[in-house]
This record gives sequence, structure tokens and C-alpha cells, in this order.
Amino acid sequence: MMKPSSVPASITLLSGSGPTDAPRFLRKIADWCEQNNIIFDNYGSGDLVETFEKKIASLLGFPAARFMPSGTLAQLAALKVWADESNCPHFGMHPTSHLEIHEEHAYAYLYNLRRSFVGPVKSTLLAEHILAIDEKISALLIELPAREIGGQLPSWDELEKIKAAAHDKQIKLHLDGARLWETKPFYNREYNEICAGFDSVYVSFYKGIGALPGAMLLGSVAFIEKAKLWQRRAGGTVQTLAPQIASAAMLLDKSLSRMPAYFKRTQQIVHHLSDIKALRFFPELPQVNMVHVYLPFRAEIANKVRAEIEEQYSIKMFGNALTSDKPEECYFELTVGENLLGLTDLKVHLIFSYLIDNGTEYSKQQSEAGR
Repeated sequence: MMKPSSVPASITLLSGSGPTDAPRFLRKIADWCEQNNIIFDNYGSGDLVETFEKKIASLLGFPAARFMPSGTLAQLAALKVWADESNCPHFGMHPTSHLEIHEEHAYAYLYNLRRSFVGPVKSTLLAEHILAIDEKISALLIELPAREIGGQLPSWDELEKIKAAAHDKQIKLHLDGARLWETKPFYNREYNEICAGFDSVYVSFYKGIGALPGAMLLGSVAFIEKAKLWQRRAGGTVQTLAPQIASAAMLLDKSLSRMPAYFKRTQQIVHHLSDIKALRFFPELPQVNMVHVYLPFRAEIANKVRAEIEEQYSIKMFGNALTSDKPEECYFELTVGENLLGLTDLKVHLIFSYLIDNGTEYSKQQSEAGR
């Protein structure tokens, strides 16, 4: 087996496009603010935030928008507004929704909302699943793309059927668009076309855009006014969000222009690594610049080899590998961004081969030692 030779001074992240050099990134924001004569917003008011809100509202095709410090806050505000309007605290979402898996069930503890799961765990929610709903719900939350199932998306025709089905059943449709920016190359449609038919939309700026944390909630003027109230009640109307807003405004146009390149590179990488038979990608044909990479050994072994690769090649492939449904298998999420655009096919193949070869060998040794 190959062994690491030295400890590098710095590590390059394989996934994403976000900044890793905090001082440099903050100086970049400061320079942009100086060049554009930026003045701090004051509790969500001011030219900086209002201009940016109008830009995103126009881009996504909504009358109004509100910048918020986090997506968790934005989405809970949206669901609470729809619940109050219909006098129904019950909403629907996919079983793998971020609200269910990563937010400690805040919808129940903080807002007294209750949920029903709609759609199967391993695939996207479809119109037929909406039509099968036999109870009253105020809103249905749909994530595009669905992160926990490898960034899957419904086809364009199916998405249109989803919108029609929700409206036929008089269910408000909310889009969890944390990674909405990444869907355009797959659908080959403008963002306002993708969002058309949704009653409210949330987008993130630190994921696909690579900015500081921040989110935007969009909808009608009346909806946003009500959402602002819940933002204040939740402690989300802070004195200024100027650094977050400025970083998003600074990066938005360039980052959006790069999405086709990220998607193309994802397809290239999956194809280029197809000769490593022990690797498995889900989905097999990427629909966005994200896939789940499955490895034929346990997570602790994957994490051990990951650390070796950091030492040997100065590249961090993933955080911690996750346990698969199969006990002798694990996986990690791979998001293709600027970092992977800068690596050659040869280097990518080299580190993935290292991961599989050494992981398989360690797994074999562990198995023999346990006999």
C-alpha cells in the first residue's frame, strides 16, 4: 500500500467552491464594499439589502423577497404563515427533508406544527404522491434538488404535474431551494420558470454561491410582510447583515454563470472514474453537480484513508463518511465546484484509486484479524 510521506502546510477541499482563507475572503468583501460605496443596512432596511432583495425577486419571478440570516428561520417562517392562513398546523414534506433530519424538529417544538411524509425515501416526490394525500395540509415543502438522495430532481414534465396537483388540492407549495441555483443546467430553464407555480421559495447563498451564511425568502407582498413578523419573533431581525448580504451580492452573478461548468465537470468525473469498479455513484447519472459516492468498506476505514490522502496529496476528500444501509458499505457527498474544476482527471483518478485500494486492503486486514 502507498504510505503518506509528509504533512502539508495547507489542505484543499475536494468539494464545493466556498472560501477557506477567512482573512483573504473578508478583505475581498471589504474591497467590494468600498468600490460600491456600501452602507450598512439597519435591521433589514437600507439600499444594500433592498436592492439585493429586488434583484433576487426579479430573478426568481416573485413580487417580494426578504433576506434572512438562515434557511432554517426562513422556511419555518414560511410554513407558519401558510399554517396560520389556512388555520391548519399540518404540512407535508419528503421523508429526507432538512427540517426532519437536521433541524431537531423545530417545526414542532417552536411552532407547534406537525408533519406528514409524502413520497418514498429513496426517490423524488411525484404528483401521484400528492394526489394520494387524504388529509388536510396547509402546505407541501419540496426540495429541489433533494440533497439526501444524491441531488435528484423530478423531470420537467413531472415538476409541472407536481405544481398542478398541489394547486388542484388547494395546498400551498413551498420550495426548499437551498441548492436551487444548481438545477438550471438540468432543466435548461430560467430560474423564474422553475419557480413559477410555487407559492413561496427559499434560496441559500452560502451553498452554491459560496457567500457567507444567508438566505432569501420569496413570495407575494402580503406573504413576505407576514414572514417578516415571524422573523422578528424568532430573533432573526438583527441590527445588520451587511457582510452576509455584500458577500452574496458580490458573488452571485459569477457563481451562477459557473453552474453549467460544474454540472459538466460532474458528468466528466463520474464517467472518468467508471473504470474503478468498486466505486458506486448515486444517482448513476448525475442530475446536478452533486452525487453520493459509495465505498465498499466501513466508514471508519474510509475516514482513516481520507486522513492519509490529506497528508499525501494535501486534499480533503470529505468530512466524515456516512454509514450506508448495507453494513459493509459507506458513502460521502461530493459537490463539484471551483475546487474540482482546478484538479486534473489524472489527479482525481489518483486519489479515488488510493481511497479504494487502501480502504479495501485495510478492510481485508480487519476481516482477517477478526477471524
